[in-house]
Amino acid sequence: MASMVSGIQGQLLEVTVVGCSKLRDTEWISRQDPYVCLEYGSTKYRTRTHKDGGKNPVFQEKFVFTLIEGLRDLKVVVWNSNSLSYDDFIGTGMIQLQRVLSQGFDDTPWPLHGKGGRHAGEVRLIMHYSQANKQQKPPASYGPSAPPYGAPHSPHISPYSVPPPSTASYAHSPASYPAPSPYPAPSPYPAYPPAPAAYPQHPPQSNAYPPPYAPPPSAYPPAYPNSGSSYYPPGQYHGAYPPPPY
Repeated sequence: MASMVSGIQGQLLEVTVVGCSKLRDTEWISRQDPYVCLEYGSTKYRTRTHKDGGKNPVFQEKFVFTLIEGLRDLKVVVWNSNSLSYDDFIGTGMIQLQRVLSQGFDDTPWPLHGKGGRHAGEVRLIMHYSQANKQQKPPASYGPSAPPYGAPHSPHISPYSVPPPSTASYAHSPASYPAPSPYPAPSPYPAYPPAPAAYPQHPPQSNAYPPPYAPPPSAYPPAYPNSGSSYYPPGQYHGAYPPPPY
């Protein structure tokens, strides 16, 4: 999760030391006087000493740290103040900053451990990081997100700066082709074969080939009047054929 938060260098982190609970008691006769030290990088802070605070001291002190990129934990050390000897070590703990850097707020109690890793109580901190929400917003260069499901359809906007020419202008252009007809259009060329009137008229020729056809006689051979037989042509003389010699 820490890898998801970046760009914290130079940003400010507010840490309020609320108090401690169930601390290990280092005094045998009187009540102990605890105080808390905070360390982040080279920055160190110390709370006031809670006189006779005992096991549950209260501090309510706020400190501001300048964040360092890559440093995601804060060290806490609790001491018992002594006026006649060295201060007594009560316990220490490491405060992880992932939650406050990603969510902007963290008030989780953190455990303390004494010498040998034994439990030495808890410390209560309230941490604020005001830049958390701003860092989670997408950069301004990103395009808008898709509209939610069920949103009304917005009118389409042409991506061209100038609308393309309308096709309606082609429908009324004089040079346009006529609309297709359900019936075939008449051909501009004459039908084949052409009509006889398409050729010039010439007078009939007698020597045309083949010669004009003459209708045959109604009967063959033709019958003649006053003939005994209808099978022979008439002669110069009436009577039998051929005429008798003289």
